[in-house]
Amino acid sequence: MKTRHEGVCRPIHTLLLTVGVLAWLGCSPPLAAAQTAAKSAPATAVQAVDSLAVTVSDMDRAVAFYTAVLSFQIIHDVEIKGSAYERLFGVFGAHIRVVRLQLGQEFVDLMQFLAPRGRLMPVTRSNDRWFQHMAIIVSDMDAAYQHLRANNVAHASTAPQTIPAWNKAAGGIRAFYFRDPDGHFLEILWFPSGKGDERWHRKDALFLGIDHTAIVVDDTEASLALYRDALGMRVVGGSENYGPEQERLNNVFGARLRITTLKANSGPAVEFLEYLSPGDGRPMPVDTRSNDIWHWHIQIRTADPMQSEAATRARRAPWISPGTVEVAGEKLGFTRGLMVRDPDGHAVLITN
Repeated sequence: MKTRHEGVCRPIHTLLLTVGVLAWLGCSPPLAAAQTAAKSAPATAVQAVDSLAVTVSDMDRAVAFYTAVLSFQIIHDVEIKGSAYERLFGVFGAHIRVVRLQLGQEFVDLMQFLAPRGRLMPVTRSNDRWFQHMAIIVSDMDAAYQHLRANNVAHASTAPQTIPAWNKAAGGIRAFYFRDPDGHFLEILWFPSGKGDERWHRKDALFLGIDHTAIVVDDTEASLALYRDALGMRVVGGSENYGPEQERLNNVFGARLRITTLKANSGPAVEFLEYLSPGDGRPMPVDTRSNDIWHWHIQIRTADPMQSEAATRARRAPWISPGTVEVAGEKLGFTRGLMVRDPDGHAVLITN
């Protein structure tokens, strides 16, 4: 629950931060003009959530885990460096190894900063606002859980949990949180008949693909202003989850969550987790960089990156990149990109 003090201070803090960024760019508008632009700027023409990206400390170890334990396949393994990538990711002197993995129809980019090294994962609870995970669909929850146990995977949940039937949106779904070697949260998810996409009911593999990425948010409406109103994603579902099953899944005592799901035309969904209780989740560290191990970003593809730039600026989303950056060679599958932060500091890479 938010206090009156928090409700007043948060917008002021966001405004001051954004005005400072715009002033540094030499384009800070008067407040009235910025408010008018925010109301009138059209949502960007989002086409897809292309991939999910996560920073790792040891690429070989991470690749071994995702391929041997979770059945991902390697698509490419490249190294990138130079001023364009420094500006894109906001890290001076960046030299990055990027391995793209595929599971089903979805892609994950593992990123190791060979230079400069970032900070390791802090002790994290599921309601801390730097929390992010990806939900991997399995065809058999019991078999998948035993497979993870056999591979000594670290628990984040106490055990697989079944959402109770009273929750009409999610009743019967089974889920389990665990961690990769760097401590990033992952989830395996199983859908009962009648729930989830039809392809999640295949039986030809144990690990089928990625349904969504989940991010903890402080204020759902503030997050919708970016993902829905600026980026053009659409809300496709929502629920309020609580009870002992949810507490044990998230490993947060007293957990009660407002969950909102958004989608683009293709790719994994983005799921907001707003903790109505408890209210002790910590904010994203303000000095977070792309080379810090808790960094994730969601890569989305748009038809018009300049429209995306205008839409995110109008809605005062802090930029990590100093505007849209052109990169040569398409090593990462795009030629132009802009990285921004959402209201809670989660990163979004907008590409074309």
